Amino acid sequence: MTNNRINESAFIGLFKEVCQKCFGHAISEPLSETDSKLLANTIFEQTGLVIGVKSIKNYSHYILNSREGKRENPSAATLDTLSRYILNAPYTDEIKRKEKEGHHPWWFQYRNNFVQAKSPLVRTTNKKRIPLLVLTTIPIVALALFIWFYEKQKPRELFNDDFNTLRQDSLEKKGWILKNPDNNYWNKREGLPGALTLFTLVGDNWPAEAATTAPVIKNMLVRKIESDCFTTELHFKNFIPTKSWQQAGILLSEDSTFRGKSLRLTIGYNDFFGGYSKPPEIIIQAVGSSENGNLSKPEEIVHLNLFTGDPGNDSLIRNNLSMSALKIEKKGNHYRFLFTNGPMGSFAFREAARGEFSIQPNYIGIFAMQGLADKEYPMPVRINSFNLMGIDCRK
Repeated sequence: MTNNRINESAFIGLFKEVCQKCFGHAISEPLSETDSKLLANTIFEQTGLVIGVKSIKNYSHYILNSREGKRENPSAATLDTLSRYILNAPYTDEIKRKEKEGHHPWWFQYRNNFVQAKSPLVRTTNKKRIPLLVLTTIPIVALALFIWFYEKQKPRELFNDDFNTLRQDSLEKKGWILKNPDNNYWNKREGLPGALTLFTLVGDNWPAEAATTAPVIKNMLVRKIESDCFTTELHFKNFIPTKSWQQAGILLSEDSTFRGKSLRLTIGYNDFFGGYSKPPEIIIQAVGSSENGNLSKPEEIVHLNLFTGDPGNDSLIRNNLSMSALKIEKKGNHYRFLFTNGPMGSFAFREAARGEFSIQPNYIGIFAMQGLADKEYPMPVRINSFNLMGIDCRK
């Protein structure tokens, strides 16, 4: 096979891998304008390098509709950018790449891997027989070094959603999974432009003692966590709960059922004081369970009174909850729970609590609910943004 044919075959394989990684499935038809923009943005967010939307669209037409598509010959820089995305290369920009990696090493690394994967097994003769131990040991050592190097160099997980697009297919392409849908209220998720609207429906991820059905949180959006150590934030607009157990926040879980080991951080409303007469309160609450399968009752980690519902405080509470946010930081088994609130989104986070918890979450959910209340008060909860970022576990 000629060098040009090898380059073309490697490019086609590379582009298909890029699409598989971005969209979570193999593509079978040329990309739309919207999907091309999504792929271009995803590549830029991970690599720091730009590939034009039109170029991506043209590549997909050439690869998947080769008879009609114009022949494409991407530059070495473009091939290097696509390879950096697949091989999880460190984040950079064009200036740094030209200074340090102008020879486009990531493209040649991908190309070499591609050629080796496609090459037939080498047959040895009696005259030049290579010991079996050498043949098996060298690839294993090389693979171990390769994995070690790229694990050290690969960029941290980074995901952000401003909820400007709330179509079901768009959410799924971004990695969201909808759990326990209530279509009546899920269809109202676009109530405020530029925000995700959820509702405080009756539900919980822990059952009541007399519950006869499995606990569920309706319309919870869930995604996989790829990092061992991370920070995550959830930002609200004008969320002011007014009825008992109304709350919204972040839920971490070791499994996709969200019924085993978990940690939950919320802004919520509380007016239960064990028979004592007290004004209702708006609180920051963190609750956790270190047992699988709901074998024990959850433990309240944080119960921080933000505001007391005394007469005359309504306007003050509204002003101070115009913008609010929750944040969880995880390093190993050490967790920090933080919050912020105020009339502007620039107020700094404050720590509510920290501690060691034996939970290694693999999934994260964002939700609104009312617990297992007797009467449902479906208040709209407007979520401005969500982000999840991997961090260095060693620092």
